[in-house]
Amino acid sequence: MQNTESITKSSVFNMPRKLLFIVNPNAGKKISGTLIDTIRKEFPQNIYYQIVIWKDKDHFKEVLDILHSQDYTDAIAVGGDGTVNAVAKSLIGTNIALGIVPAGSGNGLARTLGLSMKVEEAIKQIAKGDKTKIDYGTVNGIPFFCTSGIGFDAHIGNLFATSVKRGLQSYVKITVTELFKYRAKEYTLTFNDQTIKRKAFLITVANAGQYGNDFFIAPLASMQDGLFHVVVFKPFNVLHLPGILSKFLTKKAHLSGKLETFITNKITISRVESDTIHFDGEPAIAGKDVVFENIASSLNVIIGDKFKVS
Repeated sequence: MQNTESITKSSVFNMPRKLLFIVNPNAGKKISGTLIDTIRKEFPQNIYYQIVIWKDKDHFKEVLDILHSQDYTDAIAVGGDGTVNAVAKSLIGTNIALGIVPAGSGNGLARTLGLSMKVEEAIKQIAKGDKTKIDYGTVNGIPFFCTSGIGFDAHIGNLFATSVKRGLQSYVKITVTELFKYRAKEYTLTFNDQTIKRKAFLITVANAGQYGNDFFIAPLASMQDGLFHVVVFKPFNVLHLPGILSKFLTKKAHLSGKLETFITNKITISRVESDTIHFDGEPAIAGKDVVFENIASSLNVIIGDKFKVS
C-alpha cells in the first residue's frame, strides 16, 4: 500500500504490542515531514509500528482495513480533533486502544486523557502504553467523546466548518462576531423521569470536562462514570461575559450563576424546529428532537500520567 512505511524489523515481530500511526497531513496544524521524522526518532525500536498517511476520505477506508485486519493492538491518531474522532469511532467495540499525537487546534480528548501537547512527550506516553477504558456518548446515534450539544456552539461549529481559515484565531474571530448576533432559544429537556423547559444560549452534553484548549464547560464531568453533565448556559448580559469566561479557564464554570448543570446517562432535548447540533465540534443538522445517550466503559485509550483513573 502506498504511503505505508514499515519502520521496525527483526525481533519486534514477537512483541505483544503492534501500533499503527494514522497521520492526517491536513489537520488543524498542517503536519509536516518533521513530525513524522520525530516519530521515527523518538519511538522505541523494540516496539513494532507502522506509519500510514491518510490522504483523503476514500483512502481512510483502506487505512481502517489495514488496522482491523492485521492484528494491531493500538491505533495512534496523529492530527486534530476530527482525525481523533474518525479513528476513535472505528475502535468502538474492539480491543484496539486509541492513542493520540495531538496536532490540532483544540485537542480536547488528548488533553482530557492527560496526554502531552508536546510531540516528543506524547510519543513517550504512547510508548509507555498505560491504558484504561472510557465512556463515549451518542447524539442521535452519532458517537462523540468529549462534548456534544445545541445552540450557540453548534452554530459556531457550523460556521467554522465552512471557513477557509482554520485554527484557534479563526475560531475566536467567528465566535466574537456571532456573539452579538445570536439569541437564546427555548428548549424542552426530558431526563431522569422529568421534563423541564429552559431558555438557553447553548446546552452542552459533556462526557468530558472541556471543549478543548483547556476551556472547561463542565469541570466536574468524568469519562468513567457512565454519566453526562448537561450544562444549560442561560441568557446573559455581555457585561457578565468576562467573569463567565474566567470561570471556564479556571475550572470553576460550575460555580457560575449563569450555568445550570444536570447529571444523567440519557437526555432528549426538543426544540421548535430543526437546527444545528455538534459532536466534538463537528456540525450537522438534526430534527426537533435530539437524543443523547452515554455508553459506559466502551473505548480503550492510552493515557498520560495526569489522567485520574476512576
